Amino acid sequence: MNLQFSIIVPVYNRPQEIEELLQSLTNQVFENTVEIIVVEDGSTLPCKSVVKKYTDQLLVNYFFKPNTGAGDSRNFGMQKANGNYFVILDSDVLLPSHYLDAVEKSLSLNYTDFYGGPDAAHPSFTAIQKAINYSMTSLLTTGGIRGKKKGIGKFQPRSFNMGISKNAFEASNGFSEMKYGEDIDLSLRLESLGFKSQLISNAFVYHKRRSTFKQFLLQTYNFGTARPVLNQKYPPTAKLTYWFPSLFIIGLMLSVMALFTGYWQLWALYKVYFIAIFIDASLKNKSIKVGFLSAITTLIQFIGYGSGFLKSWIQQKL
Repeated sequence: MNLQFSIIVPVYNRPQEIEELLQSLTNQVFENTVEIIVVEDGSTLPCKSVVKKYTDQLLVNYFFKPNTGAGDSRNFGMQKANGNYFVILDSDVLLPSHYLDAVEKSLSLNYTDFYGGPDAAHPSFTAIQKAINYSMTSLLTTGGIRGKKKGIGKFQPRSFNMGISKNAFEASNGFSEMKYGEDIDLSLRLESLGFKSQLISNAFVYHKRRSTFKQFLLQTYNFGTARPVLNQKYPPTAKLTYWFPSLFIIGLMLSVMALFTGYWQLWALYKVYFIAIFIDASLKNKSIKVGFLSAITTLIQFIGYGSGFLKSWIQQKL
């Protein structure tokens, strides 16, 4: 199959991120011309002037539309695209120079109608961003479900780094109206329609994510609220492992309470776990500071996701 890529990027009030993403696209080691579609989702800080700077180097088209959310903006971009395979990216990613080459080679050897890739921390990222990346991707925290070959469970492509064929988009109608978890919803819907996916490990992106603890807490809380909704929509995909963050936080609270009654054993287990996080993150990032922050972001991740999951699950049951 002759692959013609169209890169779709929704953006909301992040002109600086678009600048960095487009700059990374100019460095691609890729022979074919790639269409880039930037969809401005009703921003008050538009990036049109930034996009215009790159029209001499890239085949990039800019569209402005009313604010309807990232999922709808991605659908809008795919409807405007001329390619037969759409690469979906978030505005807060940077691409390594080999990204498009890796995608094309993988799809040429093993064609699937959608794919996903992992994310990583760029050396230029802040210590907090590196810590958040560790908490979101480590085998010790998420089981590696966001792109590790040895991760537990089946990899589900995420919208910060995924691709979908034009045929699959038209058959599925693209992203749903879900505000959170819409990417996993699309992946599960595509599977139910018989389309195959794959993880392209070498097609990773540098993902900035959130830059403060508060933003990360809100983000993980929103992720947590989406999972019970997805479990209800796709019952066969529900797993006990999705309860782990909620049970982790409940156990942590019980361990603190038990300390006051003289029982320290449960608290000791949590202490060992966070020491392991600190050591592993420090070694992987070659930074004690990142290791310390990773212990904090891991706790934030469990609190955010676990509380969001519990609240949403209770609402679903009621």
